[in-house]
Amino acid sequence: MSENIEIKIRDLSKHYGSKKALDHVNLNIRQGMFGLLGPNGAGKTTLMKIMTTLTKKSGGEVTVCEIPVEECRKVREITGYLPQDFSMYGNMSAYEALDYLAVLSGMGKRERREKVPKMLEKVNLKEQQKTKVKAMSGGMRRRLGIAQALIHNPKVVVVDEPTAGLDPEERVRFRNLLCEIAKERIVILSTHIVGDIEATCEEIAVLNEGKILFRGTINELLQMVEGKVYTAEISTMEVSKVQKKFLVTGILTTGNITRIKIISQMQPMEQAQLCPPDVEDAYMYLMKYKEYGEV
Repeated sequence: MSENIEIKIRDLSKHYGSKKALDHVNLNIRQGMFGLLGPNGAGKTTLMKIMTTLTKKSGGEVTVCEIPVEECRKVREITGYLPQDFSMYGNMSAYEALDYLAVLSGMGKRERREKVPKMLEKVNLKEQQKTKVKAMSGGMRRRLGIAQALIHNPKVVVVDEPTAGLDPEERVRFRNLLCEIAKERIVILSTHIVGDIEATCEEIAVLNEGKILFRGTINELLQMVEGKVYTAEISTMEVSKVQKKFLVTGILTTGNITRIKIISQMQPMEQAQLCPPDVEDAYMYLMKYKEYGEV
């Protein structure tokens, strides 16, 4: 693998008619796990499709390991992509599906015979290699999807909302797999699930309405809300009133008492106590205040 494993994005824009899907985006993404966080419709999928040459940009520059995205064939040779809606022919077995996808990537028979079983084992599908795709669980299909993204040994792997719809056990297993893969390549994880980013990524970007609101480490994101997160116990009847006045990020009700988590520039009420922030607190704070210049 080349030592220069990096994606450079400069002044990237994408328009669909009058709608700006991406608005002058600038990012450097290096080897390891990189999180792309934002609400649905923020522009994450558009950004990933441009990086993987599936969508053309309107302006700016994007290079993948020094290759401009205009050179589609070269970029695709070093890139693997797992879309959110990955699917395969239901009557194919896991082995048949991966073998077929390897054919489409230009792999010869001898190479496929060697690589397909190894890849199924890597994604923990060796015991299910004869299982038909239509009989697989959501987690198994996601693992088959990451296998097809890795079969040609890419330098860059891009995954879109990979844990959506998975149960907690499958989600943890899939996150661990992505972390293992990222030891020798770039893995871009795009999601609106804050917990997935917090558990796997050291560096992240937060995207909203086509613009980058934040780019940095998890620790730098947390520092934005340090000293601004409080917990307090209030009467359950007071909850709606507090929500109108403050940014509430957590509610736990027991009988007539509710424990709430509040983000505030100063102590919101006498009984409120400071508490350590988490990534979800920082994300909510960023989404609410960044556009108004209050962060």
